Amino acid sequence: MRILICGDVVGRSGRKAIAQHLPKLRDRYRVDFVIINGENAAGGFGITPKICDEFFEAGADAITTGNHVWDQREIIPHFDKEPRILRPANFPKGTPGKGISRLADAQGRGVVVVQLMARLFMDPLDDPFAAVENMLETWRLGSNAQAIVLDFHGEASSEKMAMGHFLDGRVSVVVGTHTHIPTADAQIFPSGTGYITDIGMCGDYDSVIGIRKEISVERFVRKMPTARMEAAQGEATLCAILVDTDDKTGLATHICPVRIGGRLRREEPG
Repeated sequence: MRILICGDVVGRSGRKAIAQHLPKLRDRYRVDFVIINGENAAGGFGITPKICDEFFEAGADAITTGNHVWDQREIIPHFDKEPRILRPANFPKGTPGKGISRLADAQGRGVVVVQLMARLFMDPLDDPFAAVENMLETWRLGSNAQAIVLDFHGEASSEKMAMGHFLDGRVSVVVGTHTHIPTADAQIFPSGTGYITDIGMCGDYDSVIGIRKEISVERFVRKMPTARMEAAQGEATLCAILVDTDDKTGLATHICPVRIGGRLRREEPG
C-alpha cells in the first residue's frame, strides 16, 4: 500500500497548495490512501466543515487535527457526523469525536488512522503511550489492519522519537506534526516502522511557522500585544511524506519526503 501524509495545512495558501498539487500527486505516484493534518487550515486556527469537504474533494481519505482542533466552534458537531476526521485520542473522556478510525482504501484494505497529542510543552493530557498501547489491543498489523498510521502531534523531538521506537514493529508509520518545520530524519526503524520527527507544514515559508513574519517578529521583540495573528498568504510549500507498506506485514518498506512549490527545495520520489 502507498500512503501519502501531508503536514499541517496553514491558511488559505496551504489550502491552495493541497487543491493544486494533491490530485496530481495521487495520480502520479498511484497513492492508495491520503491523510492530511488540517488543524491550522482555517486562517491558521482550526478547521471548518467546508474545508474538510474541500480536502476530501482534493483526494484526502482522512483528516487529523491537534491542539487547535476546537478553534472554529462550528467543527465540533461535525465530528459526530464525519468518521474521517479525528481529534487526539488522548483528549479527556467525553470529548466529542474520536482519535482512532478504521478506514479503507479503494481496494478495501483496512487502514487504522490514529491521532495522539504529545505532552512535553503541550497541554497536560492523558498519557499518549498508554493510549496507543490500549489501541493495539484492538488493532494489529497483519491481522485486522493492513496498515496503522499514527499522527503524533507535539513540540518535543525527543518525545516523538521515543514514541516511534516504542511502536517499532507494531505500526506502519509514526509521523510527527505541529512544529511546521520539516526534519531530515525520515527513516525505517530496525523492526520495520517508518518514522519522521516532523513532516513540516503545507504553508508559506516566508513566515514564522505559517504566520505573517512581521506580526510574529514584533511579538518576540516588543513582548507587547500586536495585531491579530494572521496566516501568511504567499505561495505555499506542500510538505508531505510518502510511505510504502507491505500488504502482508503492514510494515514500511520505503519512506520518502515530498516537498513541492514555494520557497523550500523541491523533493519528490525518484
